[in-house]
Amino acid sequence: MTGPADLDTDVVVVGAGPVGLLLAGDLAHGGVRVTVVEQLAVPTTESRASTLHARTMDLLAERGILGRLGRLGRLPQGGPGHFGGIQLELTDADPAHPYAGQWKCPQARLEAVLQDRVVEAGGHVARGQRVVGLSVSDDRVRVAIVTAAGLRRSMAAAYVVGCDGERSTVRALAGFDFAGTAATKEMLRADVAGLDLPSRRFERLANGLATAARWPDGSTRVMVHVYGAEPRAGQAEPGFDEIADAWAKVTGEAIGHGNPLWCNVFDDTSRQVTEYRRGRVLLAGDAAHRQLPVGGQALNLGLQDAAELGGRLAGRITGTGGDELLDGYHRARHRTGARTLTNIRAQTLLLLGGPEVEPVRELFTELMRSDPVRARLARMISGLPEPGPKHPINRKETTIMGSLTNKTALVTGSSRGIGRATAQRLAAKGALVVVHYAGNETAARETVESIENDGGRAFSVRAELGVPGDVHELFLGVEHGLKERTGQTTLDILINNAGVTTPAGVAPEEVSAQEFDRLFAVNAKAPFFIVQRALSLLPDGGRIVNISSGLTRFANPEQVAYSMTKGAVEQITLHFARYLAPRAITVNSVAPGITNNGSALFDIPEAVEQMSQISAFKRVGEAVEVADVVTFLATDEARWITGAFIDATGGTLLG
Repeated sequence: MTGPADLDTDVVVVGAGPVGLLLAGDLAHGGVRVTVVEQLAVPTTESRASTLHARTMDLLAERGILGRLGRLGRLPQGGPGHFGGIQLELTDADPAHPYAGQWKCPQARLEAVLQDRVVEAGGHVARGQRVVGLSVSDDRVRVAIVTAAGLRRSMAAAYVVGCDGERSTVRALAGFDFAGTAATKEMLRADVAGLDLPSRRFERLANGLATAARWPDGSTRVMVHVYGAEPRAGQAEPGFDEIADAWAKVTGEAIGHGNPLWCNVFDDTSRQVTEYRRGRVLLAGDAAHRQLPVGGQALNLGLQDAAELGGRLAGRITGTGGDELLDGYHRARHRTGARTLTNIRAQTLLLLGGPEVEPVRELFTELMRSDPVRARLARMISGLPEPGPKHPINRKETTIMGSLTNKTALVTGSSRGIGRATAQRLAAKGALVVVHYAGNETAARETVESIENDGGRAFSVRAELGVPGDVHELFLGVEHGLKERTGQTTLDILINNAGVTTPAGVAPEEVSAQEFDRLFAVNAKAPFFIVQRALSLLPDGGRIVNISSGLTRFANPEQVAYSMTKGAVEQITLHFARYLAPRAITVNSVAPGITNNGSALFDIPEAVEQMSQISAFKRVGEAVEVADVVTFLATDEARWITGAFIDATGGTLLG
């Protein structure tokens, strides 16, 4: 349900820049009443930020926005990709990624498309309205507004989100702590018509740094930094005369005869709020963090804030989740923001430092000849996650081929053990993962947090399996969460992992009818009907992986009833593989052996030693080893494998 009926709106988004409009569009599409308040009476025609990176392009594509932007320019090899002014090809982040590199989209065009999306979904954009006060109570926020005509009014909302830039009024009114460091360096910039300058790209001269680039409309963007210059006091924009003087000092060229279209200054202030949420007030974009806008990271970081918050806030308002959704927003984005600010500070030293940083620049230039270094830095700037976490075992790291970017996955029983490891691996490959759990909300939240902390995407859904209505409850949560985050309910990958076992030491004659029925309800009946229910969501080429057990091939009388259920799972795999083959949907079974699931038993050295003797490798398996097999079967590289029983027991079945 939405908020109380007497509210003017569910959410007030302050700021109609790209961040605020993307957030408002996501909220409106999620069934939330949203009003955007913007003090500018008409949209700006300035395009201060125009660079989009791979992760942002993914997010725009998921929402159907890219097609509405028209043809975007992809910067060629040798273009402006850089790290601290040292050339860096951002396609090195992931050469197979469809949006690797840098894309140019004028900010004015992006804002226009995003505003249309808000209005089409039922949202409202109120321009010429300036926020001057906030009053927060237990169930609402009252926003005081002054219109362009000087009239005062107020609005009541369930939540307010400040997307109003680095000088955020919302941040100040709500009392957020904006921690960090003040500016020590600044760079002047302007778009100027009527100039004929040689192109420069971070050219380091005796007195400073200069950049000149021609825009398609014939104007020239100039940027100049004078070594050792103190940043200006206050927040006043520079005049063109000041920029022309600095340009002449650094380059020896006169540009004062040009016609300035826009003048601006940016500095190396580095600040981040200590919390992205204070009760009913949240922040996104430059309102939450301020940084040198180097390499286009500021815009992309803000848009990714908005994309993360939209689904969470919609879920909180519509009643599909509690405050943990909003707390998760802070955890996910604060850490990402802190990492981004760190790399920007490093780039600032390389870019704006004087002759004293030349030895460091030489060292970085040498290091960046290494493929892994270039790829790591390119992923950092592009917002793409690392290939995956290190395996917690003592062996050579392997790499799973393929990418799951733009894919969605459901992993049942993924709050711990093999399920958790599988969710983490799928997310590391780029998938949006639904973390299912039956009762342990804390463990499920830990799984989601671990994925988000590594730069991935996930959300949790609770549903107890083996009871009436279980599959219906599960897919209500799955479809709602996918719709909020992607705009559709497509499920590309289904991993049937959830299961229960017979307690150790129970002889076959001691298994009760009640326990037998429970085993089959959770381990066999639920997977069958989960597959059945997922068929309408799975696209052609989808993936289904069912977790079986080595006990279907290895006798252990104490687990006879459990093994029967896993035999049923293998039959589900066999027959659905044939049934779904015309749609190129693969269905496979993975059979783990003794695997460390984090239970107390694996903390007992004697027990571990005894269990280790069962596998050919004389050790117990790690959850991530099984997860790697499952993840491979979910990729395109496994498209020619279906109906298979994959032995992941570490050679236990060799005899």
